[in-house]
Amino acid sequence: AAVACEDWDEGSLYELVRGAYPYRDLTRKDFDAVVQMLADGFTTRRGRRGAYVHYDGVNRRLKARRGARLAALTSGGAIPDIGDYRVILEPTETFVGTLNEDFAIESMPGDIFQLGNTSYLIQKIESGQVRVVDAQGQPPSIPFWIGEAPGRTPELSVQVSRLRQDIAGRLGNAGDAIAWLGAEIPGLPEAAARQVVEYLAASHKILGVIPTQQTLVLERFFDEAGGMQLVLHAPFGSRVNRAWGLALRKRFCRSFNFELQAAATEDAIVISLGPHHSFPLDDVFQYLKPATAEQLLVQAMLDAPMFGTRWRWNATRALAVLRARGGKKVPTPLQRMEAEDLVAAIFPDQLACPENLVGDREIPDHPLVQQTIQDCLLEAMDFPGLKRVLEEMEAGRCQLVARDTTEPSPLSHEVINAKPYAFLDDAPLEERRTQAVITRRGLDVKTAEELGRLDQAAIERVCEEAWPEVASADELHDALLVMGALPNAEVGTRNAEQRSYFEELVKAGRAGLLLHEPRLCVAAERLPMLASAFPGVQCEPAVVAPERDRAKTWTREDALRELVRGRLEVVGPTTAEGIGAALGVPQSDVDFALAALEHEGFVLRGQFTPGVAELEWCERRLLARIHRYTLDRLRQEIEPVSAADFMRFLLRWQRLTPDTRAEGPDGLAAVLELLDGFEVPAGAWESDVLPARLGEYDPLWLDGLCLSGEIAWGRLSQTRNAEGGTRNRKAGPIRTTPVALFRRERGAIWRSLTPQLDSAGLPLSHSARAIAEALDARGASFFGDLVNATGLLRTEVEKGLGELVAWGLVTADSFAGLRALLVPSDRRRPVGGFRRRGKVAPFGVETAGRWSRVRSPASLPEDQVAEAVAWQLLRRYGVVFRRLATRETLLAPWRDILRAYRRLEARGEIRGGRFVGGFSGEQYALPEAVGLLRTVRRDAPTGELVAVSGADPLNLAGIITPGDVVPGLATNRILYRDGIPVAVREGAGTGERYLVDATPEEQERLKAALVRGRVAPLVRAYLGKSRPGTTAAS
Repeated sequence: AAVACEDWDEGSLYELVRGAYPYRDLTRKDFDAVVQMLADGFTTRRGRRGAYVHYDGVNRRLKARRGARLAALTSGGAIPDIGDYRVILEPTETFVGTLNEDFAIESMPGDIFQLGNTSYLIQKIESGQVRVVDAQGQPPSIPFWIGEAPGRTPELSVQVSRLRQDIAGRLGNAGDAIAWLGAEIPGLPEAAARQVVEYLAASHKILGVIPTQQTLVLERFFDEAGGMQLVLHAPFGSRVNRAWGLALRKRFCRSFNFELQAAATEDAIVISLGPHHSFPLDDVFQYLKPATAEQLLVQAMLDAPMFGTRWRWNATRALAVLRARGGKKVPTPLQRMEAEDLVAAIFPDQLACPENLVGDREIPDHPLVQQTIQDCLLEAMDFPGLKRVLEEMEAGRCQLVARDTTEPSPLSHEVINAKPYAFLDDAPLEERRTQAVITRRGLDVKTAEELGRLDQAAIERVCEEAWPEVASADELHDALLVMGALPNAEVGTRNAEQRSYFEELVKAGRAGLLLHEPRLCVAAERLPMLASAFPGVQCEPAVVAPERDRAKTWTREDALRELVRGRLEVVGPTTAEGIGAALGVPQSDVDFALAALEHEGFVLRGQFTPGVAELEWCERRLLARIHRYTLDRLRQEIEPVSAADFMRFLLRWQRLTPDTRAEGPDGLAAVLELLDGFEVPAGAWESDVLPARLGEYDPLWLDGLCLSGEIAWGRLSQTRNAEGGTRNRKAGPIRTTPVALFRRERGAIWRSLTPQLDSAGLPLSHSARAIAEALDARGASFFGDLVNATGLLRTEVEKGLGELVAWGLVTADSFAGLRALLVPSDRRRPVGGFRRRGKVAPFGVETAGRWSRVRSPASLPEDQVAEAVAWQLLRRYGVVFRRLATRETLLAPWRDILRAYRRLEARGEIRGGRFVGGFSGEQYALPEAVGLLRTVRRDAPTGELVAVSGADPLNLAGIITPGDVVPGLATNRILYRDGIPVAVREGAGTGERYLVDATPEEQERLKAALVRGRVAPLVRAYLGKSRPGTTAAS
């Protein structure tokens, strides 16, 4: 530009340039190289270019060539072109802003995006500009911009390191550390300070130190795919770590002859290693030396996108690539092509085929190449900072710590889940090996479109899991509700008994055959929907839908959409033609329904099944699972365990093995959390179920939890049982009356699952009715207050309370109230003013605290109830599937529970998969349960014996394990050996039945394991002297 204005003496121009601060250290050699470049130009496929000066070597004068002035005026400048698209508002041709090139290319006419406070509708996308109109406030998407964000400054990195070091020195007392941090950073909320301290404390527990600039930590751990993840904790900022990561990656590549994935953030670097890479962890600190690090980094940097980008920027700054030609702007894509031609002419090894390269790339001594390398080393990265760190390490002034850990430390989570801008290689997010450490939680539409061909076995497996498991007429009815309609030809294809189940539903008026082509089996509840989908079609036999379902109005479009939705939920990937043929719906209607479901995000389109060329559709959740099964390294899954191992797991999970039993009141609270909402015969709680899970059981602990308001008790279900219907309820509760213990705040959930009785319509005695009316009028009352309020005798009040408890209408503050009602009459504590001689119960209805009516809960949303039940099943069993819930008396419809589990899995809160072999249908598990399941599978069986009551939730004989079902009575006993039932005692006073071949000596040992243990003295008055002990033997 200077020469274009006037001729210059070479020496004078050199001094002028050196007068600018950025070029104060410019050497004459470098200056002469630039002059030579501008004089000679470049030879490319498009001819000689970039020669802008005449150089008079004799007189050392510089003169401008023709075109130099125009090039400097139209293409000069240091700010690079980034290829943004101009946004033009129609019809006024108003320029409203710019969009990132990638966003503009990926957009389509009709898309809506937001700029500023206004949303715009794209009309047309042209070269370099996007024409839009005002979208009139329609919901927009948010555009993205791809570029380089500035890394953390060295000064800020030093402060971060010091803060870590200061907190690390105070971790011995968390309270002091939190208080210090709050004082050090004014305005920091206590909750935030606590999170910071707990975060660093958890990391310190795993690593043994807190990484700082003086303490560098290498952490290595295995991922679920069998590979290793290597994390270097170095809080030097992303510019230093990016340089360190690229150089380390190149060193590993040369060591193992394998390209590795890597990422770098402000505080850490991760390198993903395969299952065959092995090396001493400490040696990694010695992989880079200050003397050779630059050469290695330059070779690594040449393959990084930063080199190509900065090459184009420098080429345009040097006018080697013009920004404007012929009065018009040169489009950015053409600038990229010309820059590529230029690098091919100057630096051919940069674009050479790797197979033809031997050793390092030879870097030419050319000003553009050298400037681009310097920009990468000093702008995009901070090589001088890295060199200082390496020198500190070599001099021994840094503490170097290497740790092999069983799980990633919290400090490594950030880099493991780093966003694409942190990647140091070109592997996309879905192919990162770090995905095998932390399970990917979601699946967006864009990712689904890139899935490509999936594994056929994974598709078949998911299709098998998705198809409803039908083992009764009720389960077939559930399946019909989910699917909307089941083609008659498919009935019985997987289970021959389905046909008889359907006929049973038809006889009951709960289902019918829709006279449509093809014939469709439908539930009565879905007839109004199907009548809208297929007007005029009759059902044989004529079935009447329930009034609640008839009240809902359907449009044909909505009905067809739900019908297609139900089909997609159970079939996996399928074509629109296949859906239409199965349901007898025209192709155009199926396409319309699929478009609506796609808009909801329920279904995704693509080509999923190998060998199928047509466009396929798959329900989003099923497609996510197919993808996870195809790339199982992206997900933490385990091989399904056997039924026996699963029973061993359940015995540990529910604290029934000797080494897992709980202790003390807190232990009892933890046990009750597992058993929340499960109904057990009243007498079995303190004789069987609770003592079996505690090292020592004290009834006062349960009373304390009840009186504190944490735990409530009461009858929840109203089914007929061993009480013999309603007649015996007038006598009050007996030991077989089903009673549940539950957290008080969950009472509304459990009571919403069973019809609430109206006391006015029940055959209550005069005393019970009077007490119910008194409680309705007065609220919760003590026993003495009820005596005064009703005018009844104390014995009559006691009998009336027992009757109300048996009906599930009344409860008490303390569990002692139920005990008092279960005590035989000859051992009851007197309710009068005298004491009876002999042994009597140490508790009575007077000591139960307040008695209160069980109120009907307000109507709760079905989704809320289903999710609450789904969570409780997971807390109780750890792993849940349909068959496991057989003994649950309080259960929301299984289809609603499955939907809740699918939502929880999509949110990443639980895991779905195949955890227990031999059971069909969907299975879900808590993350912590998966770990214990792995441990149980690895541990060899030891012959451990565990006995449980027939009333226990883990009476799963004949349900999980083969054999006959043992009735859920407290008098029955089941003995497990390594999770397999080996002996059963059914009924009091009956002998043992051995389920395995055993010698007489072994039979005696098994018999001894079934013997009842001693009960707590406080409750012997109604339980007797023995209880079932959980004896262990090896």
